[in-house]
Amino acid sequence: MVLTAIPAGFVAGLFGIGGGLITVPFLYFIFGSLGIDQQYKMHLAVGTSFAIIIPTSIISVLTHNKFKAVDFAVVKNYGLYVVLGVIFGTIFAASLKTKSLVLFFSIIILFLGIYFLLMKEKEQNIIVEMKLYLKIFLGFIVGFISAPMGIGGAIMNVPILKFCGYSINKAIGSAAAIGLLIALFGGIGFLISGNYLNSNLPFSIGFINIPAFLIFIPITTFMARLGAKTVHSIDKNKISKFFGIFLLVVSIKFFYEYLKL
Repeated sequence: MVLTAIPAGFVAGLFGIGGGLITVPFLYFIFGSLGIDQQYKMHLAVGTSFAIIIPTSIISVLTHNKFKAVDFAVVKNYGLYVVLGVIFGTIFAASLKTKSLVLFFSIIILFLGIYFLLMKEKEQNIIVEMKLYLKIFLGFIVGFISAPMGIGGAIMNVPILKFCGYSINKAIGSAAAIGLLIALFGGIGFLISGNYLNSNLPFSIGFINIPAFLIFIPITTFMARLGAKTVHSIDKNKISKFFGIFLLVVSIKFFYEYLKL
């Protein structure tokens, strides 16, 4: 858990993501090695990831805001629809078996990995106001997909904000703030659903594992600050490619896990 928390926190700050793309796969395998109930192993990994993302995102957002890289206007008027998607996505996730949840995770990660490999940074950034119907549709979809995956949604929100003309730095900073909303409502959702389903998992409240939360938090929050500072001084295209490769590796590994289940 300690070794996982270091890259998870750093990548969280670097890309404005919550770090769930790293913590969920690792927690899934850690919980598996500890003999956690197979039926709720993935649910526990996702719920715990959301709990970890909350303080990590706060540090990330505060650091990005120092560089004036957070547009709170878009967070406010687009984030509302994202939260709506999270609520429905959490209900959907609670109804899935671990095998279905693993397949869902791996498919989404595969497409996002390909996207990051192909993504290019624009020379000029002209911000275009997002239409209301796009805010509702995209916001709901991002929230709905993020909930079963235990992620902050930035891997989808960064491309969306980039498409609207935001610079990569501002897209990352704003996505981190939206990710905080996703994590907050996602965490509450998995806390409630875990109790509702009487999961009774060891050292856990609902689908949130307390020891994992306490181990991750001090490390991820420190590394998130470091990652958020680093992103403002490096070549964004190279980082995007490396991240894309990482996502493809995770996707292949989870496809393999799905076939074994």
